Amino acid sequence: MEKEELFDHRPQVKKFNILPDNPEQNEEEKAVKLGRFPSWLHRKLPTGGNLFKTNAILDKYRLNTVCEEAKCPNRFECYSHKTATFLALGKECTRNCGFCDIDFSKTPKSPEEDEPERIALSCKDLGLKHVVITMVARDDLADKGAAHIAAIIRAVRHECVGVTMEVLTSDFSGDFKAIDAVLHERPDVYNHNIETVRRLTPRVRHRATYDRTLEVLRYVKNSAKAPFVKSGLMVGLGETEEEVFATIDDLYGAGCDVITIGQYLQADRRKLLVKAFITPDQFKKYEEYGLKAGVKQMVCGPFVRSSYHAHRTLKM
Repeated sequence: MEKEELFDHRPQVKKFNILPDNPEQNEEEKAVKLGRFPSWLHRKLPTGGNLFKTNAILDKYRLNTVCEEAKCPNRFECYSHKTATFLALGKECTRNCGFCDIDFSKTPKSPEEDEPERIALSCKDLGLKHVVITMVARDDLADKGAAHIAAIIRAVRHECVGVTMEVLTSDFSGDFKAIDAVLHERPDVYNHNIETVRRLTPRVRHRATYDRTLEVLRYVKNSAKAPFVKSGLMVGLGETEEEVFATIDDLYGAGCDVITIGQYLQADRRKLLVKAFITPDQFKKYEEYGLKAGVKQMVCGPFVRSSYHAHRTLKM
C-alpha cells in the first residue's frame, strides 16, 4: 500500500465538539472544526531516486529553497521531478507576514556574493530547462535586493544556455528603479503575488499593500520587457467568492497573463488560522471566471502555489 504524504504543517485550527454524522455539515466544515484535512488535501508520496538527488545537489551548493523554508506541500513532488524554487538573498525576511513561515529579521545577513554562481551551477547539475527564482523581502538594502536578483539571472543564463526563467519578486517597496534592474535582464515570466483580497491585505501582509502590488504589475506589463506577467493569491483566509472575483478582475486589469489560486495552509501556530478549506469545485469556479474575464491562464486548485508547474506558462 502506498503511503499518504504527511505534512508537518497541518492547519492549527481550533477544535470543537461536533457530531461527525451531522447532515447539516459538509466535509469542508467538519475538517475545519476538527483541525483535519478534507479528503482532497491528502496525497501519495512520490517514488524514485530524483527526490534524493535534488536534495543532494541543493545541499552541495548550500542553497535555500522556498519549498523548504515555506513548507510547501508540493516539495516532494517537485524534488522528485528535479525541480525547486530557489530562495535568494538568504532565508530571513524583513517582513513578518501573517501567512508565511520564512524567518523574520530586521537585520538579515548580507547577501552572499557567490550565491548567483552557486544557483547557476545547481541548475546545470539538475539539468533544468526552466528556472524559478524567488526572494525574501530585503527592505534593509538600498536597492531592496534587485541587483542580486539580476546577477542570478545573468549567471544562470551563462551556465545554462537556452534556459527560461521566472522571477517571483517582492514589491521592492514600490521602487521602480529596482524593478527596472530586474526587467533589464528580460525574465521570461515576472511574478509578484497579491496574496489575498483587498479587505484582508492589512492582516495578511506586512508593509505590502494591495494597490502597490497592482501598480508593480501594471508597471511590469507596460514595460513590455517580460513576455508574461503573473500573480497569485491564497484562499481559505476568510474571503468571500465575490472578493476573489474582484481580485481576479483587478489583476487582469493590471495586465496579468497568469493567475494562480491555491489553498492557504497554516505552517506554524503563530500564523493565521485556516478559516475554510476550499473545495475543488470552487477552485474550478474561480478558474472559469478568470478565463471568461480574459486571463490567459488560470492555475487553480488546493495544492497550487506560485511556482507549481511553472514551466507550463511558456506553453500557452
